Amino acid sequence: MSKEDEFKSGYIALIGRPNVGKSTLMNRLIGFKVAITSAKPQTTRNRILTVYTDDEAQMVFLDTPGIHEATTALGDFMMQEATSVLNDADVILWLVEPDPYIGEKEERVIKLLEKSLKPVLLIINKADQVTEERLDVVKAAFAEKASFAEAYSVSALKGIGTDALLGKIKQMLPYGPPFYEEDTLTDLPERDIVAEIIREKALRNLKDEVPHGIAVTIERMREREGRDDGLVDIEATIICEKDSHKGIVIGKGGAMLKRIGADARKYIEKLLETKVFLKIFVKVRRDWKDNPAMLNGFGYRAGRR
Repeated sequence: MSKEDEFKSGYIALIGRPNVGKSTLMNRLIGFKVAITSAKPQTTRNRILTVYTDDEAQMVFLDTPGIHEATTALGDFMMQEATSVLNDADVILWLVEPDPYIGEKEERVIKLLEKSLKPVLLIINKADQVTEERLDVVKAAFAEKASFAEAYSVSALKGIGTDALLGKIKQMLPYGPPFYEEDTLTDLPERDIVAEIIREKALRNLKDEVPHGIAVTIERMREREGRDDGLVDIEATIICEKDSHKGIVIGKGGAMLKRIGADARKYIEKLLETKVFLKIFVKVRRDWKDNPAMLNGFGYRAGRR
């Protein structure tokens, strides 16, 4: 068998209920921060594709919104994003908390997995927070409720167990050529990543009543003319549902908006590897989460693959 015939490639979907650490795990596995993370559930809205390539394999990870009961058009879009990747995947990573209780949210995930014929790995995240005995109890509880090829205990945040998981995923992938160039990290355009960075910094700074009601759009992003230092001008807009939310985003004397902008600029400069001048506006678009035209305009476009 030639070296080319020995190469493996495939798609790996990360699925689970909200806030179990899917994006954190994906960032850890590829060794680069692409997907945004926060302590608030349903942070991920779009399917996010990232790529890890070494000498033996190319693993294409598909991060998804958390499985939840949709109550808005945005929620419907997120659920479509989450469930559609099951058809594309060669391997499914099912992330759960280190808790043996299987409630309604996990039952919802189990029903989806029952419809899939793809191999599933149960990934117990935050394993560093519990004992080995507790992990054994969790594995046994999930084994009674669902079928999976194997269970792995990891800490996505600390990187514990992730090397072994990568090895197992590689083992399960089919032989085949790479789908993307060797240096590809994601299929997201830079503008989309910049918008997500700003949204992440907003999520991390704002009060609980605001985050699910915001979106971020990039109005302008270009290198400033007449400069030889590569300075990039970026104009972004944070979209809110209510006037009261706009006030919270801006903050007293503009303090909150300045904090969000300063936090975002640092990460955007790392991404673009150049200095950035970031200007953020705040606008109110009432009920945008239930407006299909607005959802499309803000980048939540079903069937865009």
